[in-house]
Amino acid sequence: MNQPSILKLVSHSDNNGKSIDLKHILTKVLDNSFEIIIKYWVRALHIKFGWIREFDKIIINYVSLFCDLFILDVFYSSAKLINTFIGHTDYISDIDYSNFDNDQFICSGSYDQTVRVWDVDNNKQIQSFNRHQNYVNCVKVSSYHYHNYRKNVICSSSLDKTIRFWDFKHNKQLQIFDQPIGVNKIEFSPFNGGRYLCSGSYDNNIRLYDIETYKLLYVFSGHNNVVYSVAISPLQSNDDNDNKMNIIGVIGGNGYTICSGSYDKTIRIWDIEDTKSFNVFKGHQGWIMSVKYGSNELRNTILSGSSDKSVRLWDIRSCKQIQIFNGHLGGVMYVEYSPFVIKNKNYNSNVICSGSSDKICFWDIRSNKNKLYEIIGDIEEDGETCCFKCIRWKKKNAAYDMNLCYGLHKGQIRVLG
Repeated sequence: MNQPSILKLVSHSDNNGKSIDLKHILTKVLDNSFEIIIKYWVRALHIKFGWIREFDKIIINYVSLFCDLFILDVFYSSAKLINTFIGHTDYISDIDYSNFDNDQFICSGSYDQTVRVWDVDNNKQIQSFNRHQNYVNCVKVSSYHYHNYRKNVICSSSLDKTIRFWDFKHNKQLQIFDQPIGVNKIEFSPFNGGRYLCSGSYDNNIRLYDIETYKLLYVFSGHNNVVYSVAISPLQSNDDNDNKMNIIGVIGGNGYTICSGSYDKTIRIWDIEDTKSFNVFKGHQGWIMSVKYGSNELRNTILSGSSDKSVRLWDIRSCKQIQIFNGHLGGVMYVEYSPFVIKNKNYNSNVICSGSSDKICFWDIRSNKNKLYEIIGDIEEDGETCCFKCIRWKKKNAAYDMNLCYGLHKGQIRVLG
């Protein structure tokens, strides 16, 4: 891998000449609250909060920059192949992760028509579900079933016109949603503990389900071609509830929206309450393969990846493109905000990640000039890279436990860490 230049952290001294190791301080970000680290850092440098109104924001943004680059730098410089899961026999379409009851699992969907569950700690497959009759396009872990019923459930969508729910602890299928045509990507709501499920389909529509009642709530129509990717807007709250239950009463009337990416080369934003599209983003020259909402200070942005080989950042309020990132040689299948950052209500990452058949790239959203890093696979040996998931695994005696899990065209799932 080529090593592009990146900002390095260095030691500084306080007013008494005492050396301050910023690396040591920033390492603690992974295990302690961000506020504690900021207070310690500011105290060590004899800086007082409140001397100007926005100083706290300046400090947080300044340290955030170092956190982003430091974490990514550490991962990139030390990462190695630590595991390969073998079982699928075809293209890996999607990967998700769960740590129910402190047990760590990866679930995967494949064009071999199976959904599989892997035990991370024991490095083995523990379940395989084979009732789909066509390609499995997406898999997602259901936090709603776990927090409400203590069930370990994953959800999968398929070209066979179904969305299926699987209890992988008891090895059984729970429920099926039938659609008139093949289903692409699915997404659980970040609010109400993941009670709502959104899907994009080959009939150009988006559907929203209530998984508590197993009922179809709304159908969103407006795209002129296949809807491939969907996302639901983040929790409209200042409280960090770690995706636990947040009862808001009804889904409509709370400002929640759905974002969809289509083969018609547009991205649309939909009001959940009236099912109407109120923003249309145009600029991509190919199919929209992945869309994601930002959070915290980036909550008014959309990130997208396209078969035109570009990654783009959009402003929801102005309906305009903010940045375009070029550098992939193949279509961009997946995009992610803040791939290696712990969720924190005061923390806003500037790093994004994108994946195509030829490489996985890391970018700084403040500049579209250069990639921070790229990871290039061995296409001859493994086939193309199909999907990826950035995961923070729990490991003993490890300062950093960031892992990059990615699926390959030939069916392998590899883990870098």
